[in-house]
Amino acid sequence: MDQIKKTVLIVEDEPSLQRALGDHFSREGISVLSAKNGQEGLEVALREHPGVILLDIVMPVMDGMTMLTKLREDVWGKDAHVILLTNLVDNKEIVEAMKTGVFDYLVKSDWKIDDVVEKVKQKLGIE
Repeated sequence: MDQIKKTVLIVEDEPSLQRALGDHFSREGISVLSAKNGQEGLEVALREHPGVILLDIVMPVMDGMTMLTKLREDVWGKDAHVILLTNLVDNKEIVEAMKTGVFDYLVKSDWKIDDVVEKVKQKLGIE
């Protein structure tokens, strides 16, 4: 399989969560890129073209929804696979995210790391 397709970009400002997710993906043989805010995430995504982007919404510098909007303006980014991770349960945010072609929307308190890994593997086409 194309190496770029087996790559996940984790855009998350919480270091412990970013590390935990990164460790799980690495054990599954998935390459991990990371960014601590939306600005960094946008730069990494447009440069590296990961197979899936895990994107937090509430972050410093640039929030996830702003990053997503800017990502969708790019030729590659308009079709990038994005899974939002957030603590927000605001239905308006969910509706806005889905309009931008987000693959999934996971509320942090509702999922386990293994569930996130399975969602990413599913999107990457890994059994």
